[in-house]
Amino acid sequence: MEVNEIMSFKDEDGNKVDFEVVAKIFLEETKKEYLLLTSVEDDADDMYMFRIDVVDEKEELNLVEDDKEFLAVKKEYKKLLY
Repeated sequence: MEVNEIMSFKDEDGNKVDFEVVAKIFLEETKKEYLLLTSVEDDADDMYMFRIDVVDEKEELNLVEDDKEFLAVKKEYKKLLY
């Protein structure tokens, strides 16, 4: 049985929100790792893409907002699927 990693965050109201890690992707061109997360709620089908940045020797997740970066990660994710 496969066990998926769950990450918990707090939303803007301070409520705990759980996300499942869909994929962890390394992009050679940026030398960065990315996480694709989805909400564990049954009715949620949105996926969120975060870049893992190291700041002061700690990992920090930053939402990918750059279109070019987003498309490059999406392309790598599709390679994993097919």
